[in-house]
Amino acid sequence: MTPAEPVHFDYTSYEKTAPAVVDALRAMGKAVDDSGLEKPLTELLKIRVAQLNGCAFCLQLHLNVARKCGLAPAKVDLVATWRDVDLFSPRERAALAWADALTMMARQAIPEACLGELQAHFSREEIAFLTAAISNINAWNRIAGALRFPVPAREKSA
Repeated sequence: MTPAEPVHFDYTSYEKTAPAVVDALRAMGKAVDDSGLEKPLTELLKIRVAQLNGCAFCLQLHLNVARKCGLAPAKVDLVATWRDVDLFSPRERAALAWADALTMMARQAIPEACLGELQAHFSREEIAFLTAAISNINAWNRIAGALRFPVPAREKSA
């Protein structure tokens, strides 16, 4: 018996194969976009989570979006080392810590202090939508990473 060819998808073929999944994840993303959270903040979190998960497709996609929505280039460049630089606001740092904790929760329990810091900077509603944004990009990372979606082209800033 010979091994089967590995199954690979690109975004378009995945969308055609599992349209209900794509629609559900898009709806979740739209809910976050409509929540009032700042787009640069949610894109920063998506970049960070894609870095942690090693998803090249999602990382490049959200780098492109971040450049278009006005996220400061220095923040884009240094988000991988956010704990080590003094560039991010306390609100951004709390959100980044939450993104790290949720993404890594299978390896380490989420510290109570992390949630406490988040509550110091975000309302209950904002926390709900931040959590949804982080959960959504984690789902996309697992889909695009596992199925090896090709990396999109780098786009220049607007």
